[in-house]
Amino acid sequence: MSNNTSAGKPKLMTVWLNLPLELKGGHLTNYSNLFTFSHLARPIVQSTVNDCLPDDCFLFNLQVSEILDSELLGEGLIPTLQHAHDELLVQNPLTVPHRATTYGQLVECEFLWKMHDLHNCEAKVSDGIHLVPVGLETTVGVNRRQYAMHCNAISSDIRLLSEPFKIFEFDFGKRPDSHGVTELRVNATSDGKVHALISWWVLQLDQEGKIFYSTAPQWINSPFNDKELQFFRPNWCDHWKQCVWFLPGTGVPLTKNEQVHIEAVHDETSVSYSFKHPNFKANPGYCDVDSRDCQLTFPPERIAVYGDKNWRSSILTAIKDALQGKDFSLCVVADDSIFLTILIASVSTNSQVISMFPGIQEKGFRYLQAVADANCFSMDRVKIIGKKRCLTMDDTEQKKVDILVGEPFYCGSEGTLPWQNLRFWKERTMLDPVLSKDVLIMPCKGILKACAMSLPDLWRSRCNLKKIEGFEHSVANTSLGACGNMSASKEGPCLPYFIWQCGEIKELSEVFTVLEFDFLKPITSCFGRKKVEFIKTGLCHGFVLWIDWVLDRESSIVLSTGPDHRYWKQGVKLLSKPIAVGNDQGLCSDTNANGERRSWVEFEASFDPSSGELSMSHSFQ
Repeated sequence: MSNNTSAGKPKLMTVWLNLPLELKGGHLTNYSNLFTFSHLARPIVQSTVNDCLPDDCFLFNLQVSEILDSELLGEGLIPTLQHAHDELLVQNPLTVPHRATTYGQLVECEFLWKMHDLHNCEAKVSDGIHLVPVGLETTVGVNRRQYAMHCNAISSDIRLLSEPFKIFEFDFGKRPDSHGVTELRVNATSDGKVHALISWWVLQLDQEGKIFYSTAPQWINSPFNDKELQFFRPNWCDHWKQCVWFLPGTGVPLTKNEQVHIEAVHDETSVSYSFKHPNFKANPGYCDVDSRDCQLTFPPERIAVYGDKNWRSSILTAIKDALQGKDFSLCVVADDSIFLTILIASVSTNSQVISMFPGIQEKGFRYLQAVADANCFSMDRVKIIGKKRCLTMDDTEQKKVDILVGEPFYCGSEGTLPWQNLRFWKERTMLDPVLSKDVLIMPCKGILKACAMSLPDLWRSRCNLKKIEGFEHSVANTSLGACGNMSASKEGPCLPYFIWQCGEIKELSEVFTVLEFDFLKPITSCFGRKKVEFIKTGLCHGFVLWIDWVLDRESSIVLSTGPDHRYWKQGVKLLSKPIAVGNDQGLCSDTNANGERRSWVEFEASFDPSSGELSMSHSFQ
């Protein structure tokens, strides 16, 4: 609200920034009593506020903002508030939200430990492959930052080792500092080993302190006992999750009532933590080479896969079986797989290994130099291309490739769908001129699997937007990836998700095969159709798809990336409207408009090799 008035009426300017789909679609109505001047509001769509202020405007009395991610600061909350207080607001303005407070809790969780401590996980495998040898513990790991995660989904794997504790508080009515430090002393509530710090935030939306919104995990009770207070915490929210900070190494061992010292530091966009305890080393290992030259960082899920005994055993068995009794002179690793490069260089002592390393490039080469001795191979037999180009006979010194291998998952981006990993098939096709006639290709096949599922929380979070509090939001549906409640003429996108983190889920059909991709042959178009019966009764919200990777020609070694495996995302195709399905009319009250439930679905899919895209359709019967 400007301190200028015209004809006795106040001017109000409301700025909407990065409002999440769930808040727009559902929770915003809970806060309608905060916006008493909605008939005066003028939305601003420009990215630079100063460029669109009215000429007669000086300073504003009211600031409304939503610039929050799961970590609170990651979308630029601090610099935005600093600019507002410096340039736009009166002293002591009204703000919505009024205040934000971050909280944390210490936990023991083997699942979280496996997502960052490759050295100690690898030590339990003992298969002769050392991605992180002794003395080089910091060469492969995750970035030191917080990771957003739906921690409710792993609540059964978590042991709480402390009470919740307050970390930072930000008053939106005051100019925030760019840097802040909080010293904490936290008492252990039980014996255990601290593997991670889980954090969340609570918003006080009004000045009176009666309306709150929290991203706390479900095991945290409301910190407010007053029944008159409005405390909103949705059961599942796609946009806002909890945050996980991994402690280095095996964690901090604590006994009940023992105290650990935590230093929390924030800059303009992130929060970090350091721990001080007599039995804890912040850097459990060291590098005898410059760590900046050879250190590789991967997503936590890939670190967990590299330390997984079953995954390593499957790869190792497939490679050893393929090499048994044969003499291969040249092997090509088509991607960034350090595991396959080290494995083949170690096991096949006569093979020359060429690794493409299109992502890690020269740093990957320096990493291999650092770990070569520990894995008993010479760098004289290893060559790194390090560029995103096709291999030629000049690169192979006029030799044909005997083995072509790649990992069943690449170091992909957050938005990567399972079939986009079929780039291996495309690269295999591009390499066809340099492949020998009897080349060994691994994986040799990909199988696209699917399952009809009930996904009420996920579907609700992706519903189409219409008018919210008098404002038309439908123009944002495409950019936000809305899927639910769409018109029959429109089709929503397929989205990548960790299904195990998607709230309430239920399989309604058997898992079925949609398509098979034969990597032994050059890439080609594929089409598949399958009629599937529903084995359970419920509301079908869509289909979940993933790829199972077949490593050997006998199809005896298969690596699945389905919903039961937490380290991979699946593709989700949501329906425009949920469909009641199932055969037993007495088990469920959910029915379609005609009072019936569908018993079968016919699912079709086709793969276009030119675009790498998968198109699909379905018909309920």
